[in-house]
Amino acid sequence: MSNAAAKETRAFVAKFKVNSDKVTYSEDAITAKYSYSHTVVDTAADGSVSATPKEQNFEFRTISTVPRVGVMLVGLGGNNGSTLTAGVLANRQSLSWRTKTGEQTANYWGSISQASTVLLGNDRDGREVFAPLKSFLPMLDPNDLVIGGWDISGANMYAAVVRAQVYEPELQEKLRPLLEGIKPLPAPYYPDFIASNQADRADNTLPGTKAEHVEIIREDIRAFKASNNLDSVVVLWTANTERFSSIVPGINTTADELLAAVQNNEEEVSPSTVFAIASILEGCTYINGSPQNTFVPGCLELAERHGTLLAGDDFKTGQTKVKSVLTDFLVSAGIKPVSIVSYNHLGNNDGKNLDAPAQFRSKEISKTNVVDDMVASNPLLYGKDEHPDHCIVIKYVPYVGDSKRAMDEYTSEMFMGGKSTIVMHNTCEDSLLAAPLILDLVILSELCQRITYRTDPAAEFENFHSVLSILSYLIKAPLAIPGTPVVNSLFRQRACIENVLRACIGLQPNNQMRLGVMCPKFNPAL
Repeated sequence: MSNAAAKETRAFVAKFKVNSDKVTYSEDAITAKYSYSHTVVDTAADGSVSATPKEQNFEFRTISTVPRVGVMLVGLGGNNGSTLTAGVLANRQSLSWRTKTGEQTANYWGSISQASTVLLGNDRDGREVFAPLKSFLPMLDPNDLVIGGWDISGANMYAAVVRAQVYEPELQEKLRPLLEGIKPLPAPYYPDFIASNQADRADNTLPGTKAEHVEIIREDIRAFKASNNLDSVVVLWTANTERFSSIVPGINTTADELLAAVQNNEEEVSPSTVFAIASILEGCTYINGSPQNTFVPGCLELAERHGTLLAGDDFKTGQTKVKSVLTDFLVSAGIKPVSIVSYNHLGNNDGKNLDAPAQFRSKEISKTNVVDDMVASNPLLYGKDEHPDHCIVIKYVPYVGDSKRAMDEYTSEMFMGGKSTIVMHNTCEDSLLAAPLILDLVILSELCQRITYRTDPAAEFENFHSVLSILSYLIKAPLAIPGTPVVNSLFRQRACIENVLRACIGLQPNNQMRLGVMCPKFNPAL
C-alpha cells in the first residue's frame, strides 16, 4: 500500500460529542451511564478454577466548568520547577527563539494531555478516527495554570533558569522580565533527609518546629489561592530525593500518630510528609514526584479521612518508562529476561543529591520495582521467588548537566537455551521530559477532582479513592489502593487513562478484536 493510500485509512477530529441516550450534556456537567464488564475468578477446594463474567452499572458525573487552577511546586527553583515555569510562560506568550539548527517555537510536546491522540472509533467507511486525549472531557489549559511554590534556594526564577542550563540563552532573555518577579517561598530544611552537598543551596529556609512548618505552609497555600483568585490548588513535590523514612509504630502508622508526631517535632517526619500533611488539611491534591516514601501509612489514612487525592511516587520519564515497555514486551512474548542492568549519569542538582548513598537507595528502590508485576504475571517463565538479576547504577558527572546519558542491557533466555541481549543508549534532557509530565499530573489530577460516580441510582455521587491509580502511567513506583496489585505495565497504564475517560462519556473501552475486519458480515452502521 502506498503512503497516500495508508493515510486515507485514518482520520483526525479536534472535537466531538457522544450521540447516545446514556449520555447527557447539561450546562454544568456531563453525565454518563456505563456498564462495567469484568471477570471474577474462583478457585475451589479441589484446585479447579472457574471464570465468571460480571457486569456492574456505573453513572459518572463530570463537572464541565474548568476552575481557575494553581500549582505550588516544592522545589520551584530546581531544574524541573524552573523548566516548567519558563515553558508555560513561553507557551502563554507564543514565543519563538533562534537555535543553532533554526527557529524553535514553544510547544507542549511530551505531554499526553496536550500532544497525544486516542482512537475514538471507526467511521462508516471503516477508517480509524483519532481525537486528542484532551478533547474527551473538559480539561485545564496549561496556559491558564498559575505557578508558585517553595524552595530552600532563594534564587528568583530567572536566576534558576540560568543555573539549570536547560533553555537557550535567547529564550532565557525573552522571559527574563517575567521570571525575575517570581521568587520561591521559604521551605523547611531538615539536613538529615537530603544529601549534605545541598547545604550550600539552603539560603531560603523556614525556622521553627515541624508543627509550625505545617501551619506556615497551610497559610502559604491559602495566601496563594486568595492572591491569584484560584478555585483549586494542586501541590506537587519536585524537590530533592529524600532518604526513606522509617515506619515506626507510635510515630507514623496511623493518622493520629502522625499528627501527634508533628506536634512533638519527631525526627522521622520528613519535609515531604510535612508538605503532604499541610496539603491534605487544606484539601489540596498532593503529588509526590520523588522516590522517597512520603506517603507513610499515617499519611494515607489522613488523606482518606479528609477525602483528599494523592499520587506518587517518582516521575516516570525516560529510562524507567522504556524498561516498563521492553520488559512487558519480552515477558508477554514468552521470552525470559534474566538480567537487567541500568546505568545513567547526569550532572544536574538531582544527580548531585543522588550521589549520597541514602538518597540513591530511595531512587534504586523505585527504579527496581518497575518489573515486578510483569515478572509475577508469567509463572510459566519464572518459578516461585524467581526474579531477574536487576542492577541500578547512577553517577554524578557535573559536566553533562541536565543532559542525562542512560545505558541499559537486557539479557534473556530464549527457545532451546538460546540467549538474547538487547543493549540501548539514550541521551535526553532530563527536565524537558519531566516538565510536560508534571503538567499531565496536575491536569489529570484536577480533572479527577471534578469526576464523581455512583453504582446505585438512588445513592449520592461520590469521589474516586484518595489514591489516584489512574496516574500510574506517569509514576515510576505508583501507589496502589490498599488490597489491590500495583500495575507497572505501561500499556495497561495508558489504557487505564484512555478507558476511564471513555467511560465518563459513555463509550466502551477500545479493543483490538478487529471483528469488523475479520468478519465479512459485520455491519458498521448497527
